[in-house]
Amino acid sequence: MHLLIIDDNEELLYALQQLLIDAHYHVDIAKTLGEGDECITQKKYDLILLDWMLPDGSGIDLLIQLRKEKMRTPILLFSSKKEVEDKVEALDGGADDYLEKPFSNIELLARIRALLRRESVQKQTLLEIGNLSIDFSSRSVLIDNTPAKLSAKEFELLELLILNANTVLTRYQISEHLSRDFDHVSASNIVDAHIKNLRKKLNADELIQTVRGVGYMIAQ
Repeated sequence: MHLLIIDDNEELLYALQQLLIDAHYHVDIAKTLGEGDECITQKKYDLILLDWMLPDGSGIDLLIQLRKEKMRTPILLFSSKKEVEDKVEALDGGADDYLEKPFSNIELLARIRALLRRESVQKQTLLEIGNLSIDFSSRSVLIDNTPAKLSAKEFELLELLILNANTVLTRYQISEHLSRDFDHVSASNIVDAHIKNLRKKLNADELIQTVRGVGYMIAQ
């Protein structure tokens, strides 16, 4: 996997580079938007780690430019900005994830694994898990070749769990994803109700595992 880090903080930049090399990734670095853009034009990356504030402009501007050019490479934007509005701006601009500085190495590596796994799964239009066949392009599910009638929210929930397979998602994370409303996140019992309905419709109580006191996950 080839990763690109764009950040002007040299101490953080080289620390991240070594962290990711130790995690067996191939890593390139850039200290400005210009250097980052040049790297992107010369090589195809599996993931880009992009800082918000850079000497020659905003990482958001590069993000928006790349998305306008139809580049689908996952981009994780990180910044010391902590307001909900900043997170919304990053995600609306095309970021696949947003991480606040300072962050732990463990969390960063987990976010990277999740994004790379999601990208890998999304390249598979069809995915089979047990007796389930999921078509991400048509947003449909078959159970033993019989269509399952899932609501839009139920399919989003199933997709979220699959894209984060083997990772426990908290009720808050699930609710945040389903509601898309960062100021009014639904109560956790709403998430439990969606999980209950999804299990019933898929006849797959064992597929979606409950991690008591934390949330839910799909193990593969």
